[in-house]
Amino acid sequence: NEKVISVTVNMGSPILNSSLIPAIFDKERIISEPLCIEDKMFYMTCVSMGNPHCVLFVDDLNAIDIAYYGSRIENCPLFPERVNVEFVQVLSDNTFKMRVWERGSGETLACGTGACAVVVAGVLNNLCSPRSVVHLLGGDLSISWDIETNNLFLTGSAAFVFEGEYGSKN
Repeated sequence: NEKVISVTVNMGSPILNSSLIPAIFDKERIISEPLCIEDKMFYMTCVSMGNPHCVLFVDDLNAIDIAYYGSRIENCPLFPERVNVEFVQVLSDNTFKMRVWERGSGETLACGTGACAVVVAGVLNNLCSPRSVVHLLGGDLSISWDIETNNLFLTGSAAFVFEGEYGSKN
């Protein structure tokens, strides 16, 4: 009925070279590498989608203090430009639940580049195929990584939110 209900966007190619993410690390790629933050051990996979992401797969998303660990990882010296942090629980094959701590903003309801980074990290860690669904606080995103072209496609719902006018009325 001439209404847009979903949109698919080409999000580009992931960057996996640690120096280009950027991350200060002695390996070319950061895939399931240990990261100890005070009392907690995480295993990180880092990806850039034009902005840096540190993806952490956890057993129980509800047991993680997102603000506490997110802020510490965001500002970790390993990441000279700071980093977005995705805390991810595997729900089933090709289905993830994610919460995101965005650099400079704190926890947000959703992050498209972060959802793409999660699927790339999931593939690199043999947790999913290149087509997966990511559940975020702000809604669900379907991500498809076309390995041949190395492009990620994000599909999400579209909804009218508000209408406005530019300028003032005198």
